[in-house]
Amino acid sequence: MEDRRPGLDPAVAAVRLAVRRALAAHAADGTPVVVALSGGADSLALASAVAFEAPKLGLRAVTVTVDHGLQAGSADAASAAAAKARALGLEAKVVRVEVGAQGGPEAAAREARYAALRAAARTLGVDREGEASAPAVLTAHTLDDQAETVLLGLARGSGAASLQGMASESDLDGVVLVRPLLGVRRSTTRAACAAEGLEPWDDPHNRDPRFTRVRVRERVLPVLESELGPGVAEALARTAEQLREDADAFAEMIDETIEDIVEHAEAGISVSVPALAANPAALRLRIIRHVVAAEFGQSLTRTQTLEVARLVTDWAGQGPIDLPGCRAARAGARIVFTAQT
Repeated sequence: MEDRRPGLDPAVAAVRLAVRRALAAHAADGTPVVVALSGGADSLALASAVAFEAPKLGLRAVTVTVDHGLQAGSADAASAAAAKARALGLEAKVVRVEVGAQGGPEAAAREARYAALRAAARTLGVDREGEASAPAVLTAHTLDDQAETVLLGLARGSGAASLQGMASESDLDGVVLVRPLLGVRRSTTRAACAAEGLEPWDDPHNRDPRFTRVRVRERVLPVLESELGPGVAEALARTAEQLREDADAFAEMIDETIEDIVEHAEAGISVSVPALAANPAALRLRIIRHVVAAEFGQSLTRTQTLEVARLVTDWAGQGPIDLPGCRAARAGARIVFTAQT
């Protein structure tokens, strides 16, 4: 193995290798990196690997522990996580956030957490001359998290976008969100912590069956592994990777196509009917969704997208279609999208 040395535990080696590869992509500009640290096994293994690898690349690394204040003792747990980070030789910060209620408790906590991480990264990403750079936030999502995400997307029937799972890198409103451990199992991070003598914190919320993701983790995936055999999590993660490759290809095709078939219209945008009709259904539907998302900042359901597509493929004089944030109507050889008033 590339990172093996005599006496180096295989789990520690696997986590360090994944982190080294991720950090190497961000070492050139020397921008500090933020490590999201909850104190759990995944994030603690990540922090330990960053503490080992970052100095070799000349990178400053700071852990940020977000205290959501959602359970008794959360402040103590956050302080303990920060203390463990300092013991590893890392700078550490604790940020207390207020969690709203929009979208449910899981979504609201996630939004508050990412806002805090984004703010911390932006602060660290300002260099001595006051110029802003592009900082990176590292999170400890594992292959198991990826499998859970894909399974949840499949259950909700939310299409290929959800089945792509999480990207290894994505944009977090101007901050680069990096997930180095997407190819590493949760059992590996726990083994790495044990090998290094690190005692992780077990968040009670991670065992609370009120949360959908916990039920998937504790009940659904084990049943699938039991009934279908081992390797289900890896198969789901491979599915996400393959769908992401397909999505990237579609995105390139849309970029190449859309400039020729889209025109600005009064209070909106229009798309050529013959051009949409000439494209395969999969690309046609993606173009429709892309136009609405780019112009009006709204996401269409599959049902809504199919209704718009009928203006192209099954035109019988039907009237305008009300959509989130806009309206679609056929006008001669064009589909016109206008903002809702």
